[in-house]
Amino acid sequence: MGSERVKGMGGTAEIECGAQPQPWLQALVERLPARERDLVARALDWAAAAYAGRIHPCGESWLDHARGTASALGVLRMDGEALAAALLLGAELADPATREALARRLGQPVVVLVQGVHSMAPIQALRGRADALARSADKSAQLEALRKMLLAMVQDIRVVLIKLADQVQTLRYVAVHADAYQRAQAAQDTFELLAPLANRLGVWQLKWELEDLAFRCQEPETYKSIARGLDEKRADREAYITRVIRVLREQLAAGGIAAEVSGRPKHIFSIYKKMMRKGVALDQLSDVRAVRVLVDDVKDCYTALGIVHNLWSPVPGEFDDYIAKPKANDYRSLHTAVVGPEDKILEVQIRTHEMHQHAELGVAAHWRYKESAGVDARFDRRLSWLRRILDWREELSDAGELAESFKTELFEDSVYVLTPAGRVIDLPKGATPIDFAYHVHTELGHRCRGAKVNGQMVPLHYQLSNGEVVEIVAAKEGGPSRDWLNPELGFIRSGRARAKVRQWFNSREHAQALAAGRIALEKELARLGRIHTGLEELAAALKFGSVEELFLAQSRGEISARSLQNALKSPGAAVAPAAQVMPLAGLPARQPASGILLVGVDKLLTQLARCCKPAPPDPIIGFVTRGRGVTVHRVACSNVAQLPAERLIAAQWGRRDSSTRFAVDVEVLGSGHPNLMRDVLDIMSREKVRVLSSNSQVRDLSARLLLTLEVEGVTQLELLLKQIRALPGVNGAQRR
Repeated sequence: MGSERVKGMGGTAEIECGAQPQPWLQALVERLPARERDLVARALDWAAAAYAGRIHPCGESWLDHARGTASALGVLRMDGEALAAALLLGAELADPATREALARRLGQPVVVLVQGVHSMAPIQALRGRADALARSADKSAQLEALRKMLLAMVQDIRVVLIKLADQVQTLRYVAVHADAYQRAQAAQDTFELLAPLANRLGVWQLKWELEDLAFRCQEPETYKSIARGLDEKRADREAYITRVIRVLREQLAAGGIAAEVSGRPKHIFSIYKKMMRKGVALDQLSDVRAVRVLVDDVKDCYTALGIVHNLWSPVPGEFDDYIAKPKANDYRSLHTAVVGPEDKILEVQIRTHEMHQHAELGVAAHWRYKESAGVDARFDRRLSWLRRILDWREELSDAGELAESFKTELFEDSVYVLTPAGRVIDLPKGATPIDFAYHVHTELGHRCRGAKVNGQMVPLHYQLSNGEVVEIVAAKEGGPSRDWLNPELGFIRSGRARAKVRQWFNSREHAQALAAGRIALEKELARLGRIHTGLEELAAALKFGSVEELFLAQSRGEISARSLQNALKSPGAAVAPAAQVMPLAGLPARQPASGILLVGVDKLLTQLARCCKPAPPDPIIGFVTRGRGVTVHRVACSNVAQLPAERLIAAQWGRRDSSTRFAVDVEVLGSGHPNLMRDVLDIMSREKVRVLSSNSQVRDLSARLLLTLEVEGVTQLELLLKQIRALPGVNGAQRR
């Protein structure tokens, strides 16, 4: 057996790797300074001993997987710490002794990188729950939140890049050796979570390989079909591209343009997506034959474009200027398609060398490319990373969200926590369980009384951290506390939760003001003997837009007794037929022509009590008031028990005119159905029942309608209530 040796200051790392030494390691470390080469050598030495006989979860030996991961990462020209961490992904860091030994041997930064990759695994596992959450939340939003969470929970960009390289190696193995289920799971993880991360970061080489391998796992037959289609005429296509390159080089040189021209490799998944998008076969695509032109500056890009279009006719609608308008991830290039030699469609990409470095290696290479200019590499790396995330966040958020999001440094303003079901919730940094509850549902926030974080009870002002599982302990009913609005107590961090709490208190105060105004108005109308005045007409006479505005004005004391009397005199303020003021029969044996019979009392002024609003055939009783005649109550009225017994007199309903109507109060309870009030009023209109007043109180999950109706009696009222109870979304309807 041959062996491969890597010399370093710490000794020699030796790995049995076949009859011939593998060139991967030499290419991996030759560009690194001696200290970093030694670090990789020591990591490889540790891996060779620790991985003996161990198998990676994908089925590959751990040693082969570690080497493959490091090779994939090497394409990005990463530093020695990152390469060492890639080799150590199989380390059992849960064991403190192992962790401390590795830190002493390879340095704490390498251990932190490995820990960072390990911390991504539980979040990656949540990807599988997105399907289960699809019914209750948008799947794409859940996946997007998971990607953000992955980035927020790592402190070093290299952790993400190592994870992407790890997935590349996993796909390389499972695409060939795994069963269909394992291939499908690996492909779904890649397409839904990791390939989009690579795309957002601009790590194109890893992105393309991730997508091609995942596509091969997911659609092996389609992948092979496209691959065969590309291979069958490879020789002809390569000869054609060679001729095109020769002609283009000559024309560019004649135009004074120093340029590199090469054939552009195609990626099978991108070909497949374009075939699906355009609905065409492989041989109809314009960019299967493609060349790339690299020039020194932007001016030369447009000069080269002119030369290309002068050589061959451009295809209409196939030109994109990503230099003038870069993509969101800062990708810049000119794309055009022309009818080339032999009338074959040819795609040409034109960009500068710097644009090409960024397009090929993205974040990782962008700062490396500038090192030769003497720029601080670490600072430029951070700056480049920030630019990518800014571009990403601009894709996802509106201006208002961005203003809030970037008050502090990158991702330091956000915290990502989980519901017990595994849904990711994005909250502002310092958010509390109350913020979490209001984000999940407004009603849950109102009823929040306690919280558990990772199964342990915590105070409501506890500040949440990334990755914690939050469970809310809620009461069956109730509302928020005013203390929550006190910023010094720290119960609420998010503006969203604070607005919901304020809205709850405003709604409650509004309802209380309405009730107080109604009581005050009814009292004043009773004093004036006009208790059955139409409230809509009275509101109009007083220049209010609605009965609700009338009640609110009365509660604030804005309606004087004189203005109310003047309004009652106006033609618009109609009064219902006088059921509340009736002459009475003088003897019990006589049947009155209409109205109410009071036993033993002759011709006394009567009025219906506004507290219980009696209507026939309710059992009734009279109460002799001082100077206002007799007030008629329902026998079951709660106020009757508190009245002096010596002033109560027997009463019963007499004959009434067919036009006589009685006011009754009705309460309807239901869900927050947007058309509930309309449906109830439709019934009133159909039954020709007049609505004297209405008030609605709506929360997220419930609605309460309070109506005052004019009915012929209780029999008609029961028929109305029966129809209302049959409406969709109605939970109950009863007389108050």
